[in-house]
Amino acid sequence: MAAHYQIGGATSAAISASVESGIRTGALAPGDPLPAVRALAAELAVSPATVARAYQELRQRGLVVTAGRHGTRVRPRPPVATRRAALLPPPLPGARDLSTGQPDSRLLPPLGPHLAALAAEIGPPTGYAASAVLPELAAVARDRLTADGVPAEEITVTGGALDGIERLLAAHLRPGDAVAVEDPGWANLLDLVAALGLRVIGVPVDDDGPTEPGVRAALTAGARALVVTSRAQNPTGAAVTAARADALRRLLAGRADLLLIEDDHAAELARVPLHPLAGATPTWAFVRSVSKPYGPDLRLAVLAGDEATVARVAGRARVGAGWVSTVLQRLVLTLWRDPATADLVCRAGESYERRRDGLVEALAAHGVSAHGRTGINIWIPVPDETLAVTALRDAGWSVAPGAPHRIAAAPGVRITVSPLDGSDLDPLAEAVARALRPTPAGFTA
Repeated sequence: MAAHYQIGGATSAAISASVESGIRTGALAPGDPLPAVRALAAELAVSPATVARAYQELRQRGLVVTAGRHGTRVRPRPPVATRRAALLPPPLPGARDLSTGQPDSRLLPPLGPHLAALAAEIGPPTGYAASAVLPELAAVARDRLTADGVPAEEITVTGGALDGIERLLAAHLRPGDAVAVEDPGWANLLDLVAALGLRVIGVPVDDDGPTEPGVRAALTAGARALVVTSRAQNPTGAAVTAARADALRRLLAGRADLLLIEDDHAAELARVPLHPLAGATPTWAFVRSVSKPYGPDLRLAVLAGDEATVARVAGRARVGAGWVSTVLQRLVLTLWRDPATADLVCRAGESYERRRDGLVEALAAHGVSAHGRTGINIWIPVPDETLAVTALRDAGWSVAPGAPHRIAAAPGVRITVSPLDGSDLDPLAEAVARALRPTPAGFTA
């Protein structure tokens, strides 16, 4: 824990408020450990039960996480605004930043011409009563999903994939319910589940998606929801194959007690066929964001599902944010209809594939195993994340530690290929190999 911050309070509420204040001001940074329960109780002259209740409240609100002998720590992305950014240390000057998980800005479609054309034809301002899902956007989205084998009779839109998943979980589950998620998996999703007061169950994932034994174990453990990444899984690049989809469909068939959520955030960038699970359970949703192919600032996702599930999501939006901007909907529709944009997205997918596959092959040539069938990231198992991240940083490469993505999975690091060019692959692979097999320091007489 940061030596300059002193947790205070005589009640569990006051202690939890003190910890939250430390997080908000930045005195307690993501990953910082909190004192052991008995140690803090002795320091504050309160009972251990009082401190334990404070820590329990912080866990339920998603601010901290407890990991056995590693103690209680501030979550990597606690759900509270802070006065200063403290998520990941900035890269060293001159280092290549491969930790962001963002698409290559050079391969995103330019929005200016489309916005200019939209401004000329948008017509009079839209009022509250007329604001909803644009019928023309819904029609195109329905066609695109149906072509991929997703039942799309019922459709709505949300403010991105994570917004859609949050609305789904909030509409169907209650605090304390268990959610099965991929392990390793999307760090933002893990933090969202914690912030909603839900209990996480990790499901092992291999190159073909969530494993059948892992999903079966999660169901036995009482999972009320299952979140599956269809393609370009973050951080491993896994994609659900036809055989895996068939096996999971048989396992999930008829599970009326389970909410099935599929996240196809990469969409056209994935470069492999989609094998959806949609409809395997009576209650299901399929979420497809536009952020990776078209730009992170386009906060829109299409959500298809069974009638009751889509109605719940749309209904909760109506009493909250209301709707996704129709200006944004029209812009996305324009991008979908533009042949030049479609060609650019196709070329972007091919470019990511070359860089990703090239890096995996270069690593293999150095004896390093890596995972990355689809998407913009690769996952490299490592013995020690801290040593690997530090060694690569010292060599001029900033990569993401795997800890924010893991529940019980083995250590690893994530490398985003978006900033890489072909000439970078061999030097990076060599640096990774050296980082994983450092030369022991010698002894002198």
